[in-house]
Amino acid sequence: MSRSTQPAHMLALATAGFMAGFWAWALLGPLGPTLREDLGLSSFEQSLVVAVPVLVGSLGRIPVGALTDRVGARRMFPLVTALTVLPVLYLGHLADSLAEFLVGGFFLGLGGTTFAVGVPFVNAWYPPERRGLALGIFGIGTGGTAVSAFTTVQLADAVDRSFPFTLVAVTLAGYAVTAHFLLRDQPERAIPGGSLLTRTTATLRMPTAWQLAFLYAVAFGGFVAFSVYLPTYLTTAYGLGRSDASLRTAGFVVLAVAARPAGGWLSDRLHPVPVLIGAYATVAALALLASLELPLVPIGTLAFLGMAAALGAGSGAVFALVARLVPADRVGSVTGVVGAAGGLGGFFPPLVMGAVYSIADDYTWGYLLLALTAAATCAFTATVVRHHAVRPGGHERGA
Repeated sequence: MSRSTQPAHMLALATAGFMAGFWAWALLGPLGPTLREDLGLSSFEQSLVVAVPVLVGSLGRIPVGALTDRVGARRMFPLVTALTVLPVLYLGHLADSLAEFLVGGFFLGLGGTTFAVGVPFVNAWYPPERRGLALGIFGIGTGGTAVSAFTTVQLADAVDRSFPFTLVAVTLAGYAVTAHFLLRDQPERAIPGGSLLTRTTATLRMPTAWQLAFLYAVAFGGFVAFSVYLPTYLTTAYGLGRSDASLRTAGFVVLAVAARPAGGWLSDRLHPVPVLIGAYATVAALALLASLELPLVPIGTLAFLGMAAALGAGSGAVFALVARLVPADRVGSVTGVVGAAGGLGGFFPPLVMGAVYSIADDYTWGYLLLALTAAATCAFTATVVRHHAVRPGGHERGA
């Protein structure tokens, strides 16, 4: 493998591992209604089964990112994907009660931590002026959730409920072996000193980490929230069938995933800050438009697809900003914190939307709150983040 092609090969391998991990991480969501019926779960218990792996996978990125800084993705990618095989097989072939699915789902959360392994790995392989696009391409791995949404129920219906889990386990095992032999850390990558606890504590004290976490909680959290709640909204507000609503949501997800590299590419050429300002301003304006509940075709559809593109581009721009502001030996640690915020950020909007609809029998206030949040984030980016990104003596490179 030549030096000129090695970064591209490493990026492709990292993206594949990220997608495989996210595919596993999202297995229980599509099967929620089936599990509710088979196990006699309440609505809350069904939500808990689906939420546990997402919560664990989000919080688990903090220690996994810090470990990746220290030992490298060359060890962490095969380890994380191989260990994820165990809960996948357990859930697919052994679990048959609420308690067992909760235990299996807890360990399934490990698959969601692959994000924190890949970002510092890709960051080390690319020069500052190309990191935005590279990290945006790596972010396509979030499409693993779309793979799960498109295939899990269909495969379970066509074969049996355990088959999707078997297929994912084989995929993860194959990737772990491939990564063990082919993945290589950048030879000159920065390796931090100190213990895991010391480095994690130091990261949590960094104002930059919390600023980036807030930006990602709104951008990626908004994407997660819509991917989870949009089917419910479309069936309730517009009377669509479940299949039609699912297909429209899939379109939203695909566009958001595709826009992520575009956000990184624009950040390389302009700067992440103006890209983020534009993304949050777009979300604010389109959320106001959505609050009017105008006809779904064409205005409502354009509003949702516009928000998908803006949220995807914003997610890509956040990690372009990580690459500019964070010292190389702390990228994994900061990525863990930022990634955790993004995953957790996706759970509050659906709860708010559901509560608003229960109280007012209308979604208007939910979208107005989204518009206010996006507008506030836009203002925060244009003032505090912009000042931090350009101040003398900062860590920014290649701005």
